[in-house]
Amino acid sequence: MKKHIITLQRSRTFRRIGLLLVLLLWTLNASAANWSIHYPRPINESDSRHEYPLTLLKLALSKTGVRYTLTPSERILLQGKAIRQLKENREINIIWVMTDMQREKELLPIRIPIHKGLIGWRVFLINQDFAAKFQDIREVGDLTSLTVLQGAEWPDTKILQSNGFNVLTVSDFPEAFNRLELKQGDFFPRAVSEVLGELNARSLDDDIVLEPSLVVHYPAAMYFFVNRSNPTMARLIETGLRRALEDGSFDNIFVSHHREALLKVNVGERKVFHLENPLLPKETPLDDKALWFDPQLHTPQSAAKQD
Repeated sequence: MKKHIITLQRSRTFRRIGLLLVLLLWTLNASAANWSIHYPRPINESDSRHEYPLTLLKLALSKTGVRYTLTPSERILLQGKAIRQLKENREINIIWVMTDMQREKELLPIRIPIHKGLIGWRVFLINQDFAAKFQDIREVGDLTSLTVLQGAEWPDTKILQSNGFNVLTVSDFPEAFNRLELKQGDFFPRAVSEVLGELNARSLDDDIVLEPSLVVHYPAAMYFFVNRSNPTMARLIETGLRRALEDGSFDNIFVSHHREALLKVNVGERKVFHLENPLLPKETPLDDKALWFDPQLHTPQSAAKQD
């Protein structure tokens, strides 16, 4: 019996040593490699929506000590095309998009919401000639009687439709703004994390303004995704993101990037309509409070102090 116990203990020790060696070899190989990372080229050079994800990606990679190059795709890839190219392992090997069940089935998600859930807090861009339509909004039903603009391949479209909204789909961002300008849609919901950069874009028509009093919210996360055959890159980026969360550098970048938008949009002073998100995968880490930011409960300055 004693001999059996000793043998069992030795077996467990060898397994632990073997696991440590595997992890050590993976770390050494990851560090020694020169990672060539290709992401979708933005619509134009003034598209500021890429700035924050790229900054966060660089931070994550720096936390792992790897050598890397970050290169945009040779051609512009709209979201639907970029997802298909990544799925087929062509042109790009990383993307950042809002998650849903289908995307997590086709691609490999890194389940750390890079905007800490702000992607699901949506304020409205409107044509200022339609401002009166929003002054007497009291409940969700009042909003669903209006026409909302969304991208044909965006998860938001199905989320809004499932909540009773009348959605007019467009092919891309420029078309949405053009339709607002032409008064062919009543409002274009934009994430708190995105709207300020879009309002400041030089090409935006002066008639397009931010509606001042309303916001809709549904639980949502924007992740980095890689091809399902590339778990090593996924582990590498997740390791870097978690190290950045632990040492506070993730939240420092989050606050510095989003502070101005949070202050100007001022979600805490708006009427909030909470919606369901039937597309949200059950694996979404909603219970990990360190990964989320509630603009109703926290000021921008308090984001870095969350537990």
